[in-house]
Amino acid sequence: MLELATRNVVLGASLLGIVGGALGCFALLRRQSLLGDAIAHAALPGVCLAYLITGNKGPESLLAGALIAGVIGALLIVGVVRMSRIKEDTAIGIVLSVFFGGGIVLLTYIQKLPWGNQSGLDKFLFGQAASLMSSDVQVMAGLGGTALLVCILFFKELKLLAFDREFAASMGLPVRSLELLLTVLLVVVVVVGLQTVGVVLIVATLITPAAAARQWTERLSLMLVVAAAIGGLSGAVGAAISAAVPRMPTGPVIVLCASSVLVLSILAAPQRGLLHAHLAERRAGRRIREENLLRDLYLWGERRGGDWSHAVSRPVLMGSRGLQARHIAQLGRRLAGRGLVEAGTDGLVLTEAGNRFAKRVVRKHRLWESYLARRLELPSDHVHRDADVMEHVLSDDAVEWIDRLLGHPRLDPHGRPIPEAEPT
Repeated sequence: MLELATRNVVLGASLLGIVGGALGCFALLRRQSLLGDAIAHAALPGVCLAYLITGNKGPESLLAGALIAGVIGALLIVGVVRMSRIKEDTAIGIVLSVFFGGGIVLLTYIQKLPWGNQSGLDKFLFGQAASLMSSDVQVMAGLGGTALLVCILFFKELKLLAFDREFAASMGLPVRSLELLLTVLLVVVVVVGLQTVGVVLIVATLITPAAAARQWTERLSLMLVVAAAIGGLSGAVGAAISAAVPRMPTGPVIVLCASSVLVLSILAAPQRGLLHAHLAERRAGRRIREENLLRDLYLWGERRGGDWSHAVSRPVLMGSRGLQARHIAQLGRRLAGRGLVEAGTDGLVLTEAGNRFAKRVVRKHRLWESYLARRLELPSDHVHRDADVMEHVLSDDAVEWIDRLLGHPRLDPHGRPIPEAEPT
């Protein structure tokens, strides 16, 4: 019996995670993350009214009441936004508070009835996954499967709606009908998840897997698959942990599992993660310091009449950029390893390859100064700082375009020669 109950909880939590993760992507992309929260709170009075009308606490009647109330709440939000000057976030807050307040009043009234304490409706606030029966899981599978099937059938239309509503309307798509369809699908997810995670935590099962999946991909189709996988895995793991640890609530554990994946995604995602950004920033900073050092070596050679065969001492290089001796030593070792400089006891000297590399950096710098002075008519003493940045980001194609635009200038605004392009 225990194994059957645990299986029901794991299956139910997994189903909720899969459906909520997939459909939550559309809410996230349309910036309607709180819509699911409002629908969940709006569903509570529907559950209470269904119990009062039918006197039955079976999942079919209660979830039907939640579905009807959720749709009404969602339609009220849309109606308030379209028929008044109230913004969507304000409308969501109004509907959420009014419906939830009414639900709490009804719940309190039911609990004061002679048989009210046996209703078990309070589990819809925070969820009670342990009470899931096989019939509950079957209902969840039917509703969730239907929602996913509709999502697959209307994927192209929902995709356009999520990214560009105006463009979808210009193509003749029934935008309002699609918005209503998406809202109904979100209501279905909320109804599916009420018994598992409850009114308070349902929004986390919608948004957290979607937000985590967004960190890993730029494609919506893949985002839906990843979000569904994250939601399903979080649901299964959270339910298993709750079953293994006595008195551990299932809903909050599921939310914590999904949140852990979100934190990991924010930190470690290959393109959008904080770790990736930090490493990219460090690589860019190191490259800039290396290019600055090569340019300084080139400029010292220019001052010697174009003689780059003599080493530039480390104290001189330290003074050029305000770097410490250990930084110059580190840069020198890295550049020597790439064959761009030779490091000796007297200092650093450019190799032939280093000279060509440094010449390209100087060419970018002086052409950009010329562009600012000639095309934007900036004073010559106001162009160096900007060129000191742009020399590290300009592509070779952009540099050659600037060179042609300016008529292949030979001198920069300060009268210094602009190195010619290296033959390819």
